Amino acid sequence: MPSHLNRRDFVKSSALLAGAGLSTTSINQEHVSQEKLGVELAIATICLDGFGDEFFKPAFEIIPQTPIRNIEFNVWHPRSLSLTGIDSIRERCYLNGLKPISLQGSSFGGQAAKDTAHKLWLMEKTKALGCRRVKFTGARRGEQGGLDTVIEVLKELAPAAEEMDVLIAVENHANNNIENIEDYEKIFEAVDSSHVGMCLDMGHFDGASVSNFDVIERFHDKINHIDLKDVVAFGTYKSVPYGEGVTKGEKIIQALIDKNYSGYIVIEQAPPQEDRDLVQEMTRIYNQFAKFERKV
Repeated sequence: MPSHLNRRDFVKSSALLAGAGLSTTSINQEHVSQEKLGVELAIATICLDGFGDEFFKPAFEIIPQTPIRNIEFNVWHPRSLSLTGIDSIRERCYLNGLKPISLQGSSFGGQAAKDTAHKLWLMEKTKALGCRRVKFTGARRGEQGGLDTVIEVLKELAPAAEEMDVLIAVENHANNNIENIEDYEKIFEAVDSSHVGMCLDMGHFDGASVSNFDVIERFHDKINHIDLKDVVAFGTYKSVPYGEGVTKGEKIIQALIDKNYSGYIVIEQAPPQEDRDLVQEMTRIYNQFAKFERKV
């Protein structure tokens, strides 16, 4: 790596490398089905940073010591969302040989115009990073406008997502406005777009007493992202180190692959396990699920 590389040079070269990735030029909707990603593992920064405003310092210290190279960034704090923050993510990924694959912003809900603007900003910034995925969940059940506001905002985002070729992954959470099969039926009935799909969070479905296998059978053609986590009991949402709970991650992933899933499997074990060596822990989980990777 040249020692004279500075931030301005890096941003300039990244823009050239990203090419069309920085453009919001209209594209054919069929492009989404032409993606040749296969199946790859990734990790969410929440696994290392937790929910605090760490500006990804723990993530960038730990992830390069693991076999994982794909990163989902949880951009919940103001400095992470700024132009400087996005440039910093891009530069640090480049310097560490890592690849940003998606941005997760704060949840749907509240004032619809502000929420739409927030999501559009993240869609632009995910393109600036050279990736094409954004992920959002909902607010606590019955709050911040409920499912109606989620749908209202998604209706505005869908045409932009198609034009920009950005995939929106709508994530389920237990005790949330986006929680069960009925919620997704309402979402996809109202918003029929090739660029709006589901992030299947297997731990949260288990925690909400929803069968992951029923979800896969009903929505396999809409699932565009997977969160890998384990919970203590079916019907109780409490995250535990993978392998210590009840979530059948390997069977769930195999069921999706049998339905021709293409996309990322994101390790999202949160909050960080303070009593464990996180390099070893994340490597252990990666090694357990690496057999599912299908790079093309």
